[in-house]
Amino acid sequence: MRFHTLKNWMLKNIDMRKRLQTVCLWFLISLMVETRKHSLTFAAELSGLDRAQFCKFLRNSRKVTAHTLETLSKKQAGMFAGMLKRITGLPWKVVIIVDSTIQGRSSLKSENVGRHNHGKGFVIGHQWTNIILVVCGVIIPLPPIPLYSRNYCRKHGIEYLTEHDLVIGYLSGLDLAEYVGPHDSADVVVLADSGYDDKRIQNTIIGRGWDFVIALKCSRGVKSDAKYAKTRKSPPWDGIAEFFKKQRMLAWETVSILADSQKKRKEFRVRHTLAWIRGVGRILVVCSEFRKRRKGRKRKFIACSNHKATPEQILRGYGIRRRIETFHKHVKMNLGFEDVAAKHFSSVESHVYLVYCAYILLHADPPGVPKDAKSLCEKQQYVEGVLENRKAASDLQRLTQIGGLERYRDELKSLPEDGEFHKPLSGKYARV
Repeated sequence: MRFHTLKNWMLKNIDMRKRLQTVCLWFLISLMVETRKHSLTFAAELSGLDRAQFCKFLRNSRKVTAHTLETLSKKQAGMFAGMLKRITGLPWKVVIIVDSTIQGRSSLKSENVGRHNHGKGFVIGHQWTNIILVVCGVIIPLPPIPLYSRNYCRKHGIEYLTEHDLVIGYLSGLDLAEYVGPHDSADVVVLADSGYDDKRIQNTIIGRGWDFVIALKCSRGVKSDAKYAKTRKSPPWDGIAEFFKKQRMLAWETVSILADSQKKRKEFRVRHTLAWIRGVGRILVVCSEFRKRRKGRKRKFIACSNHKATPEQILRGYGIRRRIETFHKHVKMNLGFEDVAAKHFSSVESHVYLVYCAYILLHADPPGVPKDAKSLCEKQQYVEGVLENRKAASDLQRLTQIGGLERYRDELKSLPEDGEFHKPLSGKYARV
């Protein structure tokens, strides 16, 4: 495929002003090519543009790149809107996954950098809360939520909000009709881990008419139907772990679900019942563990707002949440999510938005990509091949010009004998 075809296809999908199209196009291409580090220097060498153009573009185009990502996400989700009626097997057809990740930085001197407790110890960097849609098995990232520090909010006159407050505001204002068209709100489910076990988030989801499948913390207050009463003399709330220890009359059931590889089945044993969760209401709770016990594996407590869902459907639905971990792995390893060295956080935001745009474009089947190219690396290698063909065509065009062969010979003669290019020294090293 010619480079001109790829260029026109990308410009057709991204919503960008004409004066910014060239810089934005080449920065996206630099992210879509497989390289060791997706830096501004690499983008400049690949495109022939000045590095300062990319630096200025990222710093001043935060809102533009966010709008580009939002438009691209809506286009990608709209392609699968007509296939929602064909989805069977689960009570839900549209999946929203919420999870956070850390964009590592090496110093605390940049804007909005902090120390975040993310799993195992503290990590220095920026925290992003990612919201992704899974429609017909396709991952579609929505504009992420940046977590602003108190100092950054004070400096820029922004109201400081916690991560849970930001998630509540995002879910309250999310208009799914713009992404998947007219749909039934009961067909939407929100998946999250125990870090988002908050009654305000759960009540917001129920208020939208959606369902949720969220892991519960071991200390989350729960009561059984027999003990629940709105009186002062009612028994105290038990933690979910203690609750299932007392519910020994509930029999264990074996559930077998298909793993992501679609080759092996995982067997779990579960206990489930309807219970009252403090601050939310009557919810279906599930206690699950692997059938073959191993050291280090703990029981998982999951809450589902759909009372008609079976334990197998709940476990299959919660298993879809692992796809956001795969998404984090791809953007960090292949698309340069952490290859940012900007001081200003507005540049970091633009960089992240364009990384997600590159992810969507690579999974949108660019024209000419072989059908057997399923992995992200194979598609990146294909884009790299298109650029190499463009360079070869440019050299061929130069040779066919009048006097082109003589100019090419002169360039070869000017090369050093060892075949390496040596740039002239400047500054204090010029005198050495």
